[in-house]
Amino acid sequence: MSEVKNTQMRDRLLTCGAIALLFVFLWWACGDMNRDLGLGLPRAWRALNGYELQILNLVAVYGILAISLNIIYGFTGMFSLGHAGFMAIGAYVSALCVLTPDQKEMMWLIEEILPPLANLYTPFWFSVILGGLVSTVFALLIGIPVLRLGGDYLGIATLGFSEIIRVLIVNATSITNGSLGIKGIPCYTDVYTSFIWLIVVTFCIVRLLNSNFGNVLKAVRDDEIAAQVMGINVFHTKLFSFCLGAFLAGVGGALLGNLLTTIDPKMFTFLLTYNVLMIVVAGGLGSITGSILGSAIITVLLEWLRVVEEPMNLGFVEIPGIPGMRMVVFSVVLLIIILYRREGVMGMREFSWNGFFRFFRRFGKKEEKA
Repeated sequence: MSEVKNTQMRDRLLTCGAIALLFVFLWWACGDMNRDLGLGLPRAWRALNGYELQILNLVAVYGILAISLNIIYGFTGMFSLGHAGFMAIGAYVSALCVLTPDQKEMMWLIEEILPPLANLYTPFWFSVILGGLVSTVFALLIGIPVLRLGGDYLGIATLGFSEIIRVLIVNATSITNGSLGIKGIPCYTDVYTSFIWLIVVTFCIVRLLNSNFGNVLKAVRDDEIAAQVMGINVFHTKLFSFCLGAFLAGVGGALLGNLLTTIDPKMFTFLLTYNVLMIVVAGGLGSITGSILGSAIITVLLEWLRVVEEPMNLGFVEIPGIPGMRMVVFSVVLLIIILYRREGVMGMREFSWNGFFRFFRRFGKKEEKA
């Protein structure tokens, strides 16, 4: 018993140390921003530029979105394609909360904004949570009739819901500013904010999945009939999972809107859901670690592959830039992953410190044999 407690204490200390190292890295990455506050590195030391910091932010935000979809699809087995709708709700609710009344008065040109929304102004953190809660309400309303479907039918129904949300955003001009979108949103989502949210979300979801309720979710995913026989209320479990995923999608959408500082209905199409689904599948269905790794790999790879669209001089031949080649190469990489690593990077496994040390011990033994 004492050995188990010692192992748990060691894992907690190592996790706290890893989080501390992460924030040291973020402090270094934000050197220019910290320098203005007198906290940064000397100017001779290179920090990350604005473009690289944007990629770091996207890694964290897409990590939250991937975890939210993984709860619905990977851990509960519901094929949902309506994630972009929940993200749109979170982004618009947060934007309406953080914009000042003067900004709203200048921005709503086609039709005046509703009076209650015109005077609405809240702190950023509250707006993010409110965006998640409003997304949860919509998930509850759509989930009660739709979650009785299964498989592809559920995917089609949630995709239809996402499109309905997008059409409502276009037409509800007095609330959303219609097709003009909302611009000039304060950029509250910096790397510290996005990674704090990622850490909090990861901690809470890992605790939930390691509890008895996490086993209930997996039981429903593996065999609904067997779960019912065991006394599990399958519909209530699915509804809770769907609402939890929607809440986190709303949070991710709010963070994304405050990161990009502009939102419009064209952002929240099926392509956005597809991008998040791609991260989940590449990282591993049923793995929180895989969602975070998949977010880092896919986001960085998509940006790094922009080089193939630029003209290249190899000395003996000059290759002109080909627009769209980035997505062709990226699609080939995804095909390779699906063919040779069908379960994704992590499969259904999670990171553990015991596994981490086991890997290095095995690696050391191989070197000794060589």
